[in-house]
Amino acid sequence: MDSEKDAPVPAHQEEVEVQVAVQVNKEDHEMSKWQVIRRYPQPFFWSVYAIWTILLVSFDNQASGIVFGIPQFRKDFGYYYDGNYVLDAKWQSAFSGAPLASNLVSSLIAGQVSDKIGRRYTIVIALIISFAAVTLEVVADTNELFFGGKLLNGFATGTLASVCITYIGEISPLALRGLLTCMSALSYTLGPLIVAFIINTTGTYTNHWAYRSLFCAQYGFSVVSFILVWFMPESPWWLASRDRDDKALKSLQRLGYRGGEDSRRLSLIKLTLEEIRRETESVSYFECFRNSNLRRTIISIAPLSIQSLAGVVFVASYTIYYIQLGGFSDSMSFKLQITQQVCSTIGNIMSWFVIDSVGRRNLTLWGSISLMVILMVCGGCAAVGSVGTTKAAVALLLLYCWLYNLTIGATAFTILCEVPTSRLRVKTIAIGISLQNCLNLMWSFVMPYLFNPDKANLGAKVTFIFGGLSVFCVIYLWVYQPETSHRSYEELDEMFMDKIPARKFKGYMTHVEMRGEIGKEVGS
Repeated sequence: MDSEKDAPVPAHQEEVEVQVAVQVNKEDHEMSKWQVIRRYPQPFFWSVYAIWTILLVSFDNQASGIVFGIPQFRKDFGYYYDGNYVLDAKWQSAFSGAPLASNLVSSLIAGQVSDKIGRRYTIVIALIISFAAVTLEVVADTNELFFGGKLLNGFATGTLASVCITYIGEISPLALRGLLTCMSALSYTLGPLIVAFIINTTGTYTNHWAYRSLFCAQYGFSVVSFILVWFMPESPWWLASRDRDDKALKSLQRLGYRGGEDSRRLSLIKLTLEEIRRETESVSYFECFRNSNLRRTIISIAPLSIQSLAGVVFVASYTIYYIQLGGFSDSMSFKLQITQQVCSTIGNIMSWFVIDSVGRRNLTLWGSISLMVILMVCGGCAAVGSVGTTKAAVALLLLYCWLYNLTIGATAFTILCEVPTSRLRVKTIAIGISLQNCLNLMWSFVMPYLFNPDKANLGAKVTFIFGGLSVFCVIYLWVYQPETSHRSYEELDEMFMDKIPARKFKGYMTHVEMRGEIGKEVGS
């Protein structure tokens, strides 16, 4: 039985499979976004489902920080200081750091679990954990119990963040890959926007529901995701990697590939996986750092880490608190929080239309340069400390949110999803999210001591720190970040294996493209 399974594929059969894969790759390049959506609505729908599930992640991430800006929460879990209730810095660090720490562990474990049992059942497990964690957050009346809820929920959100983005990358057609991975970044703006609307309504309450309503809302996301997950097609890439070709074909059929397209698409998947097997022999995390995979891993995860180094942790979690400390009323700070999230959402939607035309590299590089300038100027305004400059600093933070989500806030997820090899994608994504969580975890412990009025009291002057770190990030992007837009996974595999320099990626003609052009000439 094993000898039959391991028998070499006849040369003529392998050549036929190669030609079929080349034809599929050529067709993918020729179809526009709207043509693909009309022809294959199923992958688009299930990618949107995965994006909806990621909303649970962004909602909880935002709630972890914005809850500090609710007066009643600080009163119930903090202490009185200089005319206001303040949450102890150690508990701020704990509440922010707990989900990040469990995120770090779960995102790494999720890669192994997802490769073992599949994408769908991993999502099921994460949603069950989320139900239990949210319940703890809602009923918590002590710092310790609330901490337990946040810690547990981090295991769920870390898993969902890595597995859902992997699933999107595996089922989305080439023409939609940039759009759908940018839309996954949209979930990281819509979640906070919903949080802002809830806080604007309940944040001024003088009872427990000022903040408990925020956590109850997470049930809504979980229930919808839990109902639909049972109908979700398993990733054909995962099934093919486990040699379950029959099930992979059925999954492709459920994703809209019929009439021979399913077998042709499977040929492309199998060919891509086989080419990678020739270079790699295992699928452990160590494999992400061997041979050409090392370079791909660095390029994949760096933009996600740059997000943390460029100040998004401060802007996302502390803007509302800074606005209140700057003299604005609680109700006005909640309204400005809505404005902030609207700016973020608009920026992300705009990224859908430029991610392919402008390119991943340009959008990431020039966006990071612009953010660096905004951070430096914002720090200068905060250093002056007058009423006018404080308002200017708030305006700059709003501008930051728009520009961040237009650029690296969107492109980082696209790069993370499309650059890794197919066999190592889920593990590379897990590494990227884990590294970002490490950085966010560090900031969650440091920020309260830098920002709080009862500690260093730097306020928005902390943007000087992020502006300085952004300088190094810009240098890295200028030297090392290649352009990967309009490239199939097979083309990217070829260019990385051939060690093509980053500056030559955009204009490089791959053998895959050459075969397609030759086939086109022969056909004409």
